[in-house]
Amino acid sequence: MSEQKPVYGGQALVEGVMFGGKHHTVTAIRRKDRSIEFFHLPRTPKPVLQKLKKVPFLRGIFAILDSAATGSKHLNFAQERYDVDPEDDGQLNDEAEPSKWTMVLGVAAIGILSFLFGKFIFTLVPVFLAELTRPIFSGDFAQILVEGFFKLVLLLVYIYLISLTPLIKRVFQYHGAEHKVINAFESGHPLTVENVQAASRLHYRCGSSFILFTVIVGIFVYMLVPTDPLYVRVLNRVALIPVVLGISFEVLQLTNKLRDVPVLRYLGYPGLWLQLLTTKEPEDDQVEVAIASFEKLLEMEESTKKGLSTEEIV
Repeated sequence: MSEQKPVYGGQALVEGVMFGGKHHTVTAIRRKDRSIEFFHLPRTPKPVLQKLKKVPFLRGIFAILDSAATGSKHLNFAQERYDVDPEDDGQLNDEAEPSKWTMVLGVAAIGILSFLFGKFIFTLVPVFLAELTRPIFSGDFAQILVEGFFKLVLLLVYIYLISLTPLIKRVFQYHGAEHKVINAFESGHPLTVENVQAASRLHYRCGSSFILFTVIVGIFVYMLVPTDPLYVRVLNRVALIPVVLGISFEVLQLTNKLRDVPVLRYLGYPGLWLQLLTTKEPEDDQVEVAIASFEKLLEMEESTKKGLSTEEIV
């Protein structure tokens, strides 16, 4: 039996890309002087968390929270350094060093809280908007459809508006570069700029697809509970957030497994369509950063697999 190929994930950052494997997460960013700098965090063994990540419907919730905590640390690194001249790094390090671990834990907590806050906003605002239409759409089924419509519109408008800002546009380009690298790697192509640029900027496992699936899954889950009175509806939406997240994660995994199956592959297309907004075609120098990040991760994963030290790699 052939060895199962490792699955890698990533995240677009400000002027950089983070990739994660089984044992490590690595970020590469483009500095102000055009050099590339790396940031590495080993994955700390968490036996309880690893067991929970294997339980269907629960694994998605814990995987998302863990990803938010880890991603926020890499995002903080990128935001602090991307527009700072490397010659000024001494002052930056002096300011950060005294409270290094406190900062890391604080950033992780902020990342999780930010995710939860955003989820609450995108869950509850459509509820109140739909409630305003109750004189026209009074039935539970109609209310749920209207709520889903407002949630989808809110999501699309939000993504479109932030994509107009120069900074987020470049983040979306790095998002495209991240997908291209993963697609090129999974297709077995050498990771050159030319090969990566030829790959698709869309990917079935993308978090953008997951966000869209929460909207679709939510419509079906909310049909199981009443929409009236309003306070019951709000409490139900809050209580069902973990349920919707858990089911949506399973749907995301399923569509990824079916992506090469005729007809069934179309189940993942709505998520791919959303990625047309959340990814942009990257420039060659952005692809170079994404390739550097991914190759550094592969190097560290291989060293860990062989039992070698990774301290001198980054």
